[in-house]
Amino acid sequence: MICVIDNYDSFVYNLVQYLGELGMKTRVFRNDQITAEALLDLQPDGVLLSPGPCTPGEAGICVDLVRKLGPILPVLGVCLGHQAIAAAFGGEVIRAKSVMHGKTSDIYHDGQGVYQGLPNPFTAARYHSLVVEESTLPDCLEISAWTNDGVIMGIRHRVYPVAGVQYHPESILTDSGMPLIRNFLARCRSKDTALSENLSSGLGSGGSL
Repeated sequence: MICVIDNYDSFVYNLVQYLGELGMKTRVFRNDQITAEALLDLQPDGVLLSPGPCTPGEAGICVDLVRKLGPILPVLGVCLGHQAIAAAFGGEVIRAKSVMHGKTSDIYHDGQGVYQGLPNPFTAARYHSLVVEESTLPDCLEISAWTNDGVIMGIRHRVYPVAGVQYHPESILTDSGMPLIRNFLARCRSKDTALSENLSSGLGSGGSL
């Protein structure tokens, strides 16, 4: 089961639909309706942080959830969720030079983690006016995807199973969204001993995503 954190966004149930089509059950919680501790008690296979119209600091439990559960569970952040991951580990989110709402870009990537087996580049839809500032990224995060003009489109924790994507994999304008979500779910479904032990104990790390 995947716990989806709804950041009061109209795209969230597109993500839920994708998860369902890939055979995964979901539970959806608004970002102010559950705590990280209560979510952990549900013993999910992973967590998905949805897009949203605000900043990471206004996104309810998202930043706190990444800090507390990132070492324990696979986490995928989309758009605002991606920005919340950066903020959780000390990165800064700033105004983008160009506002991107309903526009597409070629996404280049490193072929690892959620990008395994995806075309390079692929086309994705972007709906955002904020971006992660590269110069502020902490050492624990690496850039996994980018545009041809160098805007960060994906980040990954070097140790924890945590990844973020700035674009919208659930959009009809994104041509490799379903395979990306499938890769995330493969990580969630993997019988990783470290992750299982961490979930039972509530601490530890389980490999990058």
